[in-house]
Amino acid sequence: MLIEPRVLKGFRDFLPEKELQRKIIINILEKTFGNFGFQPIDTPVLEYREVLLGKGGGETDKQVYAFKDNGKRDVALRFDLTVPFARFMAAHINELTLPFKRYHIDKVWRGENTQRGRYREFIQCDFDIVGLDNASADFEILQIMHSSFKAMGVDNITIKIAHRGIFNNFLANLNISDKSVEIMRTVDKFSKIGRDKVFEILTKLTDSDSAGKILDYIEPGKDFSDTLKKITAMSGGKSKSSDRLNEVYNFMKETGIENLFSLDPSITRGLDYYTGIVYETFLNDLPDLGSVCSGGRYNNLTSVYTKKDLPGVGSSIGLDRLMAGLEELGLLNNKDSGNSVIILNMDQLLQPHYHKLASIIRDSGLACEVYLDTKKIGNQFSFAEKKGISYAVLCGTEEYSSNTVTLKKLSTRENHNKITMNEAIALIKNDIIVKNNE
Repeated sequence: MLIEPRVLKGFRDFLPEKELQRKIIINILEKTFGNFGFQPIDTPVLEYREVLLGKGGGETDKQVYAFKDNGKRDVALRFDLTVPFARFMAAHINELTLPFKRYHIDKVWRGENTQRGRYREFIQCDFDIVGLDNASADFEILQIMHSSFKAMGVDNITIKIAHRGIFNNFLANLNISDKSVEIMRTVDKFSKIGRDKVFEILTKLTDSDSAGKILDYIEPGKDFSDTLKKITAMSGGKSKSSDRLNEVYNFMKETGIENLFSLDPSITRGLDYYTGIVYETFLNDLPDLGSVCSGGRYNNLTSVYTKKDLPGVGSSIGLDRLMAGLEELGLLNNKDSGNSVIILNMDQLLQPHYHKLASIIRDSGLACEVYLDTKKIGNQFSFAEKKGISYAVLCGTEEYSSNTVTLKKLSTRENHNKITMNEAIALIKNDIIVKNNE
């Protein structure tokens, strides 16, 4: 009896084209993170349940894939990369140099409802700074977000910023700090459920007067400075939190990227562990897609694992949601496959020679494969074009006897007949340089 080859809801297979697109983005991000001095780490996909849920809080706890393993231990699959990172820091603090700047790109799992760009198995791209609580660290994370999207060729974005500390001061002014967690989670849903529904929920949590003031607080002003003045006044005047946000804004202006950022007090982030600046990133052409990169400052996250003070700030790019958006906008491509070469199989007796030619091409820094079957030449060309290969090298008995090859550019059908292998490689590399400069 055959078993149906199916996958679970919210899980997916990736065919080569999609996986290549994903790898291209990951390679860009890894290079960007490395340029800022960030180092890669890894953690287990499976952790003790109490380790993961110690600080998760709220809806996240309901989404965790948790079970008893064969040893009857309560375990769970990681639902993000931040909580395992907090455990990692507590366990290895004596082996690391502070401030520690890490990045981690890997899969996580959440048993939530699937929708556009949201799956139950997905990849997060996290980058964090631990060991510092200052404006410079806060800003560097924002700067990396800007640099990452720029490197991916994604310019039409807005990064919305807020500050949990200022919001907490505002709630304290209203004497409703005891409801802060529920209020922030409600406000965090503003863009999804709308003003009227948020007001209705807030009225049940507090009263209509306080609910109205909260809605006034989260309404952005005409620009960043105007909004900061407004929420500073509503939160009782200048504070460490408002001074920090103003300092971060000065960093933005000094580096000339302030227009990319918007101060939006309705951004609160749903997770309980954020303590300071928070942010979410939106594709301007697809605002309904939701945030594709978010995070903030979390100064108390490691407190359940260690007594050492380890303040942190970081962000996470939701790769799958980002790719869904870029695909919808027609911004995904397979650029890396455009420089590859194939050795066509024109004579079975020459197959050892074809592998030799492919080795020479690879040693020059180009990607190359040998067509491994003896099908008709038309079928071989069709195979190459379907894979997005740019150049074909042909070598029959005539070329072999003269130690030459024929180079064909598949996109234009242009031929260079009976040239040396070194000449063929030089032509390909020169063509690549011209193409990259266009």
